[in-house]
Amino acid sequence: MTKLGKPITQRQLRVGEMIKQALSMIFIRGEAKISEINTKEITVTEVRMSPDLKTAKAFVLPLGGKNSQEIIEKLKEFSFIIRKVLSKKITMKFLPKILFVKDESFDYAEKIENLIKQTNK
Repeated sequence: MTKLGKPITQRQLRVGEMIKQALSMIFIRGEAKISEINTKEITVTEVRMSPDLKTAKAFVLPLGGKNSQEIIEKLKEFSFIIRKVLSKKITMKFLPKILFVKDESFDYAEKIENLIKQTNK
């Protein structure tokens, strides 16, 4: 897990996990009031931090994968609200900017699994 040859530090992993847990609790409890979205149906699968800890890339997936693109767009649009609620949950010198991205890992894993099943037939 390197980016441009630099390994991910323990601190990046620790901060990413802390933000992942805080975002998950915010979504489960519905603390970020986002119109047209039921945040209880959003799963935060991973949070990757930049080396300077100023940006966080949150990989999210809606329940069942339905309407994923429009939910990601709404999360991007209302990221300032989520960030405001997050600032009350965690204490950091600089609260990172949150970028929401659709998690494609489950689709990729399913594709690989189907290829393996086809070769075994």
